[in-house]
Amino acid sequence: MRVLVVLPTYNEAENIDHVLRRIRAALPDGGVLVVDDGSPDGTADLAEKLGDELGNIEVLRRTAKSGLGSAYRAGFAWGLDRGWEAFVEMDADLSHEPEALPSLIAPLLEGVDLVVGSRYVPGGSIPNWRWHRRLLSQGGNVYAALLLRLHVSDSTSGFRAYRAEALRRIDLKAVRAEGYGFQIEMLDQVLQHGGQVIEVPIRFVDRVEGKSKMSMNIVIEALLLVTWWAAKRAGRALVRGGAKRSQKGVAI
Repeated sequence: MRVLVVLPTYNEAENIDHVLRRIRAALPDGGVLVVDDGSPDGTADLAEKLGDELGNIEVLRRTAKSGLGSAYRAGFAWGLDRGWEAFVEMDADLSHEPEALPSLIAPLLEGVDLVVGSRYVPGGSIPNWRWHRRLLSQGGNVYAALLLRLHVSDSTSGFRAYRAEALRRIDLKAVRAEGYGFQIEMLDQVLQHGGQVIEVPIRFVDRVEGKSKMSMNIVIEALLLVTWWAAKRAGRALVRGGAKRSQKGVAI
């Protein structure tokens, strides 16, 4: 199976060498697409130089910072056009450990459509997180799971692997969310199209170098989107229920 790791970057010059070398060591036959949003610190140039050294690393340069979801959509479209059979999402800041790639990808070979690297299944962990951060993360995941009936414990995880067939069933151009919202929306779309989803345990570690891109706005966006999607789904169910009752009334 030809696997492409899609790696969005913005000002990751301090990490790009380490993450690309560790990806290559963990996935010797895999490809990497660095989707860089115009990093002023030269991340894209460094990635291209490493590509010349390590091989099978491409850089998709974008002119402006357009968001995580946008970067993944662009990366998926790029890879699908070139016949890649599986796609991995992961962060460039080493919070997702490249050494976990083989176990993340393995279930795809058995026909699974989406493998989620989960912090909240047995064996998963988040070292050094404070209790309030853990509570916010777990609370958001429980909220999304309940409202959208996802049956997944870590729907916001950004370390995951898709079969190409699962992505082709989704209208990627219609997926608009960014950040955590993008991860939830993509999971929901895979499930709505009948895809099989499983979780495997991962260890999530905070970045050592560089500045975190996470903000409260991203969290709020995800919660608002989940509420909106659930409300729309409930509205459609009410409309369908009303139509069925009307049809029964006419038949009588």
